[in-house]
Amino acid sequence: MPVTAVTRDTDNLTMTVVADFAAPVQRLWDAYLDPRKLERFWGPPTYPAQFTRHDAAPGGRSLYSMTGPEGDTHHGYWEWLSVDSLHSFEVRDGFAASDGTPNADMPTMRMVYTFESTGTGSRVTTVSHFNSLDELEKLLEMGMEEGLKEAMGQMDAVLADLASFSRELPTATQILSDTQVRISRVIRGSVDDVWRAHNDADLLRRWLLGPDGWTMPVCEVATNEGDTYRYEWEQAGGEGRFGFEGELLESAAPYRAVTTERMIGMEGEGTINEMTLTPVDGGTLLTIVITYPSTEVRDMILATGMTDGMETSYQRLEREVLAATVA
Repeated sequence: MPVTAVTRDTDNLTMTVVADFAAPVQRLWDAYLDPRKLERFWGPPTYPAQFTRHDAAPGGRSLYSMTGPEGDTHHGYWEWLSVDSLHSFEVRDGFAASDGTPNADMPTMRMVYTFESTGTGSRVTTVSHFNSLDELEKLLEMGMEEGLKEAMGQMDAVLADLASFSRELPTATQILSDTQVRISRVIRGSVDDVWRAHNDADLLRRWLLGPDGWTMPVCEVATNEGDTYRYEWEQAGGEGRFGFEGELLESAAPYRAVTTERMIGMEGEGTINEMTLTPVDGGTLLTIVITYPSTEVRDMILATGMTDGMETSYQRLEREVLAATVA
């Protein structure tokens, strides 16, 4: 059991949990910042978690759910208050409705996570700050302490899975629900450089091309919230032309952008794409949560080989755009 100490302080309305791991602090830090890893231990074993949003930056939000053995689902959120890379982050944690809206009838708490190296690996100290003694006692009665211990008891296996921390992994697709998919890949470049590569028309034309032999004759980038964008591709000689258009709904440079997307000339609803950039060991974790109008549309698009095309483009991004800045 990695939890080495649990201290309750009813005078200061805090609970402190200390856990030690035989892994470097970078890997421990990345386990919290990468939603694919975090959801492997955030919920107790019988209530696994799933994150549909995870903005590891001040002002950002995370949305998650935990599903029990009887199919009961409980939703929560984080509001990111501060981030000091490899040292600490602070969030406000609370209960939420199924759409992510905070549940004002339930307690909230401020949680401060501090990371440090030790002689045998690394340590994370979690200090939960409660608003009142009543709320502290209510959350403890709901099993908060036991849940934290059970959840953190799963972390050794996550940290030992070196393959999942590899920066060489290709673009991966994970189905989150009937209508949501998460695309993930570590891009070998800084967050600022990866953000710029997604928002500079000249750079986009160099890498966002899919298979070799395609060009991007139209690249109209949305700069401000409410702006529209339009991308079109064609093969050499002008054959096979197609494109996408949409609107920039949210933008928080350099870590989050939300857009709509619709294939030009196609009827029906499009998708909502939420892109998040997070600094991790080896570069930038890029995650895109795509919400489709239906399961049928989701499956149809995934069957086109979309993930393989994205991997080809990301390889080109690293090779032709980011190589000079990484070297």
